[in-house]
Amino acid sequence: MTLIDLTLPIHTGMPVFPGDPEVRLEPALRVATDGVNVLGLHLGSQTGTHVDAPAHLDDSLPTLDELPLERFTGPAQVVDARAVAARGVIGVDMFDIDLVPGSVVLIATGWSARWGTDDYLAHPYLGADAAQMVVDAGIRTIGIDAPSIDPSDADDLDLPAHRILCGAHAVIAENLINLDQLLVAQSAGASIEVSLFPLRLSGADGAPVRAVARVSSR
Repeated sequence: MTLIDLTLPIHTGMPVFPGDPEVRLEPALRVATDGVNVLGLHLGSQTGTHVDAPAHLDDSLPTLDELPLERFTGPAQVVDARAVAARGVIGVDMFDIDLVPGSVVLIATGWSARWGTDDYLAHPYLGADAAQMVVDAGIRTIGIDAPSIDPSDADDLDLPAHRILCGAHAVIAENLINLDQLLVAQSAGASIEVSLFPLRLSGADGAPVRAVARVSSR
């Protein structure tokens, strides 16, 4: 079995989605003066690699702590969307896999290579028709190696894919990395399990995760 980290590191001054809280990590206590090291954290619920709860878009929908743990782990299926251009739509035609109910669908755009650049917000995004197809197939966990499942640099953030997925009480993971490695493993016939467990924040719209894939030969 091989473990593959799908998580961006969190550090002071890291990129955040426009309007989100800036990230600051600084010592709150030090061994030299206090006898122990304790780090103070200032960050938003959508910092780095994170999951969105349905409540991210609607106060009437479940918050992070109201979702079953099964939403955050499961066998993974990876969609290869690396051929989609900047600001392009990832439609149903890109799904060349048989969607299995209860699986975690990961969309590999290759955009994580642009993390920290001006191009990162110009990523491809999931079309509403594809989002509905995923929901209709019984999928309730989906992730992408981009800052959002919807467009990030549009003037009007309507967020149609978010609304479809959140309305079905699905979990959305964003800012994943290393999905290209999972595509290679999937092509080789490997079995992939993914974990996206978030911090247990009460009443939260989302939280950072340590996303990890477990790859095993069949």
